[in-house]
Amino acid sequence: MFSSSCCSSEKSTSIRAKDPPAATVATQAARRMSKYTVVFVRHGQSVWNLENKFTGWVDVPLSEQGVSEAQEAGKMLKEHKYEFDIAYTSVLKRAIQTCNIVLEELDQLYIPVEKDYRLNERMYGALAGLNKQETVDKHGIDQVMIWRRSYDVPPPPATEDHEYYPGNFPWAKDIPKDKLPLTESLKLTLERVLPYWNETIVPMVKSGKRVLIAAHGNSIRAIIKHLDNIPEDVITKIDVPTGVPLVYEFDEDMKPIKRENAAEHLSGSYLLNPDELKKKIEAVKNQTKAK
Repeated sequence: MFSSSCCSSEKSTSIRAKDPPAATVATQAARRMSKYTVVFVRHGQSVWNLENKFTGWVDVPLSEQGVSEAQEAGKMLKEHKYEFDIAYTSVLKRAIQTCNIVLEELDQLYIPVEKDYRLNERMYGALAGLNKQETVDKHGIDQVMIWRRSYDVPPPPATEDHEYYPGNFPWAKDIPKDKLPLTESLKLTLERVLPYWNETIVPMVKSGKRVLIAAHGNSIRAIIKHLDNIPEDVITKIDVPTGVPLVYEFDEDMKPIKRENAAEHLSGSYLLNPDELKKKIEAVKNQTKAK
């Protein structure tokens, strides 16, 4: 601010002519500090999670607990006053159900929802439908943990006569055969998900749309590995809890902005206090643990 007592009228006019208006300065500052938001929600517990089965691309619904978890996710987002312009989900009903329940809790069922198989869970190959404990008994814990938790070693592939061969799923009829995976590691899941993220979701975020993604543990892990450049030996140890919104904010170059209370190794943060979050993550580990 310039005082008339210390500056002549002519000098003051000259300074005002050179300086941009305050509104322009504020706009430029806001643009530099602009944040683009994406919220990820892993679907709630499925009936096969409950039965301790490998699921992958098999299309099973949420359990009663899974429905409750999706409702809680919606309530958390409502409490924090989140609003969305578009949602993305996989073609698997447990993720679709989660997406719809979250939007219903938010009273935002009117927004468009895009479904794409590239957001599907990792394809578990010949393990799909098998009980995890029985698989450990047959193959040994070390081998099963390699299939489940290594970054780039996929399980045995599903053959075309397998009960859960992906080409048998009705939602897969329009997917070219050479795009149907017979098995996937997390690395292969990332290679499937990343083009969809870059080509479809990122342009929508950069246009200013507020985005919700309701997906799966491994498709979300694949994206956050990319976003935060997480090493291969670290991402395999990260568990995404079911039904807890994970919020990421980005600058105008789509670089993650580290949020307050960001989760370990991540720029994003969960909408849950640390003690409750720890319990949720432990519940996921125990839910899928092969003993």
